[in-house]
Amino acid sequence: MDKTVERATFREMKEGTAQDWAIIGGEYRAFARGLADRVLDHLRLLKGDFGGFPVCRLEHSLQTATRAHRDGRDEQYVVMALLHDIGDTLGSYNHPEVAAAIVAPFVRDELHWICKHHGHFQGYYYFHYLGMDRDAREAFRGHEHFDACAEFCEKYDQAAFDPDYESEPLSFFEPMVRRVMARPLASLYRLEEPAEAAE
Repeated sequence: MDKTVERATFREMKEGTAQDWAIIGGEYRAFARGLADRVLDHLRLLKGDFGGFPVCRLEHSLQTATRAHRDGRDEQYVVMALLHDIGDTLGSYNHPEVAAAIVAPFVRDELHWICKHHGHFQGYYYFHYLGMDRDAREAFRGHEHFDACAEFCEKYDQAAFDPDYESEPLSFFEPMVRRVMARPLASLYRLEEPAEAAE
């Protein structure tokens, strides 16, 4: 049986009606509920992608998150650690910003800042070998989250390339990702569920 999908009728947004936007809002809510699945699927794309590193990008992500979890970090922190390099596939020149945009609605400001700027801080460990400024992070010296970002890179990110480390599997982190991404803390596009759906 062919199910007809209801669609808005406008050709320009300025022609939209309340009915049009009720349709779009309903579709948006349903689509948004699948965000965690799409993020996890995209994270799986990092499996087997070594880029010359001792471990693949997925293992690096799992190892970073595992180290943070075993160190007692909360779920927001662990999810940020898991996703901090998810932008590698689409943002070769700005992967921290891509990852930060994904986690921004779901984590506190400190964690968003760490995710967004970890590239500058991680560079301390290798930029000088590539003819770049290893002290690029110094541009952020004095920022309230400077020390937290330096700690993330030192304790979890730069340390997460050990082929012998026993990381937790992605399935271990999936419930955390789902819980953290279940409801945004802040978003321009956050829509409340209709009363009947919330009951």
